[in-house]
Amino acid sequence: MDRDRYEDEDERGDGEGGRTAPAARTATPEAYARRETALERDDRNFVELLQELRVTQTGVQILFAFLLTLAFTERFTELDALQRGTYVTTLLLSVAAAVLFTAPAAVHRGLFRRRAKRRIVDVSSRLAAAGLGVLALALSGAVLLVVDVVLGRAAGVAAGAAVLVFTAALWAALPWGLSRGIAARAARQD
Repeated sequence: MDRDRYEDEDERGDGEGGRTAPAARTATPEAYARRETALERDDRNFVELLQELRVTQTGVQILFAFLLTLAFTERFTELDALQRGTYVTTLLLSVAAAVLFTAPAAVHRGLFRRRAKRRIVDVSSRLAAAGLGVLALALSGAVLLVVDVVLGRAAGVAAGAAVLVFTAALWAALPWGLSRGIAARAARQD
């Protein structure tokens, strides 16, 4: 379905998911199974994305609060230049993650009632994906810093790298592999 027709399907005229006649329903198997219009699907996708962001935002807030308190501890003055650099970089990465995870709310506010729900969902999804990447770096940096201070530089680098590999495996490689498997199965069924 082209985007112009999609934009015109909203009977309420507010761009926020009004019902449409059955003839305007999308032709995807999932839409038929759920009996939802394209606008209803976009509303559902946005709500699901917001639920995901609620989970990640809590973690980012905890990480950010932890990092903020570190600078005010007595032991902070003992950090060497690399540890201070790691601290500042990690602090800024956690801020960037928080901004990326809250940006969908700002995008929604800015485009509210402009018949742009599909665009809001698409942009918000990209922002959330970028936020996960930045969060993976922030988590790795925090682990690097703490383990470096507690056990030494080599252990800190190893632990930080392990966290980065672990998050990449679960947050990127696993979904990618599952997606490829689903696509291969769908191709075999066609």
